[in-house]
Amino acid sequence: MTTKPKDFEPPTLEMTRRDFLKRLGYASGLALAAGGLGLALYDSKGPAPVEGQKALAGLGNYALKTPAPGTAAMAIVRGADRKAMFDRGIKALGGMEAFIQKGDRVLIKVNAAFATPASLGATTHPEILATVADLCLKAGAAQVQMTDNPINNPDSCFEISGLAAAAKSSGARIITPRPALFAPVSLAGGKLIRDWPTMTGVFPGVTKVIVISPVKDHQRAGASLILKNYYGFLGGRRNVFHQDINGIITELALLLKPTLCVLDGTVSMMTNGPTGGSLSDLKETHTLVVSTDPVAADAVGVELLGRTLADVPYVQMAEKAGAGVADYRSLNPVFLDAKT
Repeated sequence: MTTKPKDFEPPTLEMTRRDFLKRLGYASGLALAAGGLGLALYDSKGPAPVEGQKALAGLGNYALKTPAPGTAAMAIVRGADRKAMFDRGIKALGGMEAFIQKGDRVLIKVNAAFATPASLGATTHPEILATVADLCLKAGAAQVQMTDNPINNPDSCFEISGLAAAAKSSGARIITPRPALFAPVSLAGGKLIRDWPTMTGVFPGVTKVIVISPVKDHQRAGASLILKNYYGFLGGRRNVFHQDINGIITELALLLKPTLCVLDGTVSMMTNGPTGGSLSDLKETHTLVVSTDPVAADAVGVELLGRTLADVPYVQMAEKAGAGVADYRSLNPVFLDAKT
């Protein structure tokens, strides 16, 4: 039953300071075990372009071409249980079967940028990854793959964030970035993405793409949401794009059209993003967005952070470029409550 959003009585964060310190110590141990010297030796700048290789034009359009008549484009679900929230949201959009058909090969793009535990909110939460991957397979997907090109050592990031265990438990395959997966890409009309090494090698055979992102503050961009998550497809010395962070995110918005976007604002990182590092950076915002429009999803995320579109320029820039709609209310989103 569709309802208007209402205030929740927020549950307290379940982790005490003592628990946090214990888990952080455990996470540090895992980093050494999973990555060894990898954290010190991993080149966070990524692979360089392959000389003489012809640039590709983009990463692909995986949006549904003919959505079912009457199907909503966005569901905004309030609650505290990620699985229950996604279940409610995807049903409001016609069920996972409306997006994933038998034989589909699904790529899930997560945010696994940092080697930190999920409790700190800097990465995609493993519970939502497992939920989405499981439902894809139940809908008939032949294969589900999960990837990102993290800032820290990839194995450590996937392990410590809990995403490796979530992928394994749900039957998803992890694609770890390696030089052979990167090829130069040039966005038509782009000023920044020109012959730039991009993780194109994860897309051959893929028929559907789902992007799952946390809601985070970002010191340069104002917010890290769905579109900023695309940054993880870039290789090379991608830090140079920080000089025009809004421009690069806008171009990334045109580089890929996903099938589905899942923005997890169950707990949002309100300050010190995108890395965070303290529970005091987090706030329970009790919201999960399931949308076919990444720009609209990001507009909701901006509100969850207590900001306006003027504070996060790339959202309206992406709309102007044709990547989606910034006025998410114009999509007539379905508002739901999910019982915990």
